[in-house]
Amino acid sequence: MTPPSEGHLPVASETDIVLARQQVRKLTQELKFSLVDQTKMITAASELARNTLIYGGGGAMEWSLVHNGVRSGLRLSFVDQGPGIPDLDLALKDGWTSGGGLGMGLSGSKRLVNEFEIDTAVGRGTRVTITRWK
Repeated sequence: MTPPSEGHLPVASETDIVLARQQVRKLTQELKFSLVDQTKMITAASELARNTLIYGGGGAMEWSLVHNGVRSGLRLSFVDQGPGIPDLDLALKDGWTSGGGLGMGLSGSKRLVNEFEIDTAVGRGTRVTITRWK
């Protein structure tokens, strides 16, 4: 059976973060990512799902299998309707945190993937989209 090429999961609790990690593991295995690339994508997904829950008040993880010529990859979007990020440049600096974390969520996730985009506005929420190519 061929897996669906896209889907979504809610991110509304700590349990949902675990489920998101499990889904990303399953998808990266189906795409035959190396163990290192699986770990990078799972780690980035875990960080971004946690940000979605803690800072965005919950939301969703959307996923899709993507193709670019002969390359295959996995694209994940973490979407919330939270307060948005008031200073994106500051939020992307290593070590900066608006909470009690290590300040590695956004910047660390960016380093783990091939493509990284953030669409955010104060009062509108945030969408972080990451892609890792095989």
